Amino acid sequence: MIKNNYGSKFIGAHVSAAGGVDQAPLRAREIGANAFALFTKNQRQWVAKPLEEKTISAFKANCKMLGFTAEQILPHDSYLINLGAPEEEKLEKSRAAFIDEMERCHQLGLTLLNFHPGSHLKKISEKECLAKIAESISLAHQAVPEVIAVIENTAGQGTNLGWRFEHLAEIIEQVEDKSRVGVCIDTCHTFAAGYDLSSFDACEATFAEFDQIVGMRYLKAMHINDSKIALGGKVDRHHSLGQGEIGWHCFEYIAKDARFDGIPLILETIDPDIWSQEISRLREFHHQAASKKAQ
Repeated sequence: MIKNNYGSKFIGAHVSAAGGVDQAPLRAREIGANAFALFTKNQRQWVAKPLEEKTISAFKANCKMLGFTAEQILPHDSYLINLGAPEEEKLEKSRAAFIDEMERCHQLGLTLLNFHPGSHLKKISEKECLAKIAESISLAHQAVPEVIAVIENTAGQGTNLGWRFEHLAEIIEQVEDKSRVGVCIDTCHTFAAGYDLSSFDACEATFAEFDQIVGMRYLKAMHINDSKIALGGKVDRHHSLGQGEIGWHCFEYIAKDARFDGIPLILETIDPDIWSQEISRLREFHHQAASKKAQ
């Protein structure tokens, strides 16, 4: 096994699984990552052929060889799934697809599944939609063991729920097994939804609010993205780190704060060619904090 010298910060990117999921860990290591995200199937199709045993074995072997454990890997489900869908047929289809995604994670030995909560489509109330999302999560838990449902906060675009911390708290409150539900905070979405992250003080206030409303204990992962959209713009447009409206202070804050240790910190920034540089910069901030603490 390749020794992991990267410390307690799990920093990586959402890498391609083209050619098979077993290729994802190799691509992650190429960019100097010690975490990664992936789709376990085509994210724009409802149904995919089952994972083959040889692919599952190769994925596990590559992860072991490169030092990736389940806590460093953040699979993402299909964009088609709406666990709060108002129409019964779409809801059932979404729930079946989500259970399939969970099963694929379980087959691969993974324990996290990141997903967008859902949309009411102006056909049902927010409250009813949030209750459907929570029920969908509980049904998936009953169907598949061990995998944690990780709710990603949204930018507030259209009729998507999950952009307010209160939405996340309300979903979690209604999930039966709270040990198997968590949150992935996307910095771009958070900022676009109206929570300021553009300075150390703003980050302090926003994460204090998150802790008060949801609870930091539920934070299982983060998407580390700058935003092309101004604060509160309610549009999801990622940018490279330091090049958007958020700026470097937020990412330095996350890299230096121990509360964000031990969870996948995943880049979904717009230029894969500089992912290795972005990872290095974040790691430098982390090492600065570690050195200061050691003095």
